[in-house]
Amino acid sequence: MDHTGDIKIADERSLSQHDGTTRSWSPEAERKLVRKVDLRILPMLIIMYILNYVDRTNIGNAKIAGLLTDLNMDSGVEYNWALSIFFFGYLLLEIPSNLLLAHTRPSIYIPGIMLCWAVISALTGAVQNFSGLLAVRFFLGIVEAGFFPGCLFLLSSWYKKHELAKRMSILYCGSIVSGAFGGLMAYGIIQGLEGAKGIAGWRWLFIIEGSITVVAAIIAIFVLPDYPSTTRWLSEEEVYIAEQRLILDGQEHSSKKSEFAMRDIMMTLKDWRIYFFIFLFLLDVSAGTISYFIPTIVANLGYSSAQAQLMTAPPYVFAAILALMNGFHADRTQERGYHVAGPMLLAMVGFIISAASTNSAALYFALFLCAGGIWSTISIILAWVGNTFNTPKEKRAVALALVNMLGNLSSVYGAQLYPASNGPRYIPGNAANATFCFAGAVLAVLMKHFILPLYKGDTVSVAAAPHHNMEENTSAGTEEEQYVDPGTHKSNMSE
Repeated sequence: MDHTGDIKIADERSLSQHDGTTRSWSPEAERKLVRKVDLRILPMLIIMYILNYVDRTNIGNAKIAGLLTDLNMDSGVEYNWALSIFFFGYLLLEIPSNLLLAHTRPSIYIPGIMLCWAVISALTGAVQNFSGLLAVRFFLGIVEAGFFPGCLFLLSSWYKKHELAKRMSILYCGSIVSGAFGGLMAYGIIQGLEGAKGIAGWRWLFIIEGSITVVAAIIAIFVLPDYPSTTRWLSEEEVYIAEQRLILDGQEHSSKKSEFAMRDIMMTLKDWRIYFFIFLFLLDVSAGTISYFIPTIVANLGYSSAQAQLMTAPPYVFAAILALMNGFHADRTQERGYHVAGPMLLAMVGFIISAASTNSAALYFALFLCAGGIWSTISIILAWVGNTFNTPKEKRAVALALVNMLGNLSSVYGAQLYPASNGPRYIPGNAANATFCFAGAVLAVLMKHFILPLYKGDTVSVAAAPHHNMEENTSAGTEEEQYVDPGTHKSNMSE
């Protein structure tokens, strides 16, 4: 799966040992290793992420299947608060969870998170009132907090900087596909089990989908790896290549132990670049909250509840395809800024159409643009963060958690943008999201050309940095000047 794009690779990669000898490996050996890692990590993470978003967003499918009526809830304010309270819990545990991951075994910690949210999701099928729904949604947010940034941290512990965007795009496609997959599952479960054993179809939806996630979590414990040095399914030579290629890429030893300290957070907070990434991610995620309302929006176009469940699938399929194309091209060209700005402008057009048109076909088409633009951008932003804060690993863990956590603050107010009273065109919400997308596109371009290149810190030029024998530095962008931290020989990809 790995393509080198514009990056020049020496015929043989090598690293000097402490005894003065040189141990080397061929590009083919490295490609074989990457393929092996891909097949072991990516399929499991994708399945886990699909189920993560299915369990998080199936409340939207349950809403149009009778949840509001059965719980005597208001379709506007109360439902929106049931969405928002998830993110209060999510934000509360984001950073502590990811810092803990950096000092524990990912193969146990990430599936453990999954097992907890699966049980809580299944219990949603037993709630009897609005207060009960608020409680399970809050605790669902708490246990899910560490999952996605944990997945990103695990990927960044195995892959080089120029390999991350395509892998993160593949992973994030799991959340996109879950929109299509979740709609189809909801249709089958609700239609097939409505009233079975005296239980409403929407309750069966939570029970069955939560139970599926329990099984997947148990399997993941035996499939996911930790770090290269502790992985049994790699040979001694493969372990060596897996570790040293990351060192040559400017990352530290992935299994290095360090003390859990507040300094990890402070080190990241003192780096002013993190605040631009947080704001950029916040703008994109703000618009992304439309995912909770897509079933309702489609139903408002005149479709029945069952038809609406099915009609939600095509926009997500389109978004998944666009996200893969954008991620692969971002890695091939070694560029980030335009791969964020372009899709956000596409989403902006979709929101403008949604606010301005009354034609059902045009409104449905606009969902394709909104979904494709928003969700093909998120993985690129996070890969950009991983590239920029690649070492030490604690700083990378905190940076990913901070961006994901504070960016998701927008989900709290974003869930309030589509009250039922504004349907079917939802002009205020669509206008706000169009503005968010335009601002995000402008910020991405400014970060690429003007903001990130200003960062030099305690740096030295590439020419002055020591070289690792025959290895060429492969992490530089194609257009920007590169700087290297003298203590780690780290390059920052500010694209």
